Amino acid sequence: MNISKQIVDDFVANDISFVTTVPCKQLGGVIEEVEARPEIYHIPSNKEDEGMGLCAGAFMGGKRPAIIMQNTAIGVTINTLVTLTQFYRMPLPMLISYRGELKEPVACQAEMAVHTKALLAQLSIPTYHFHKKEDAQELDAILKYTFMCNKPVAILTDATFWGGY
Repeated sequence: MNISKQIVDDFVANDISFVTTVPCKQLGGVIEEVEARPEIYHIPSNKEDEGMGLCAGAFMGGKRPAIIMQNTAIGVTINTLVTLTQFYRMPLPMLISYRGELKEPVACQAEMAVHTKALLAQLSIPTYHFHKKEDAQELDAILKYTFMCNKPVAILTDATFWGGY
């Protein structure tokens, strides 16, 4: 099965009906799959913190949201994650391309990879790292967890998971 389809199937199975995305080459297949699904209302975002605001509005409106983004914007989202998502106990699955890891062709991406997990840990955000295709079998349980405990959850997907660039 196509991994992008499998991921979006898990979103749909967990009643995620609102997804916002920021363009990303690694996550392009997932974004295309989200866009193709009539069960999901897809709104592209200009910036990750803006997308989190859209997800908060969707959640307050009774939807289960998710955001698809790159790890390079974690720094931009810290205030929104803490003062909105965490303060108001909003569940938010964050499917994140983990740029800067093995097989990364762009040198400047490596710097944020050094800080990504530490920043998420400092914010007490549960973080899962998908490195192999089989790791995606955990997605359903991760999604159930985030909605059960009303927490944001980071799912990092690196270049090895996606098969390189």
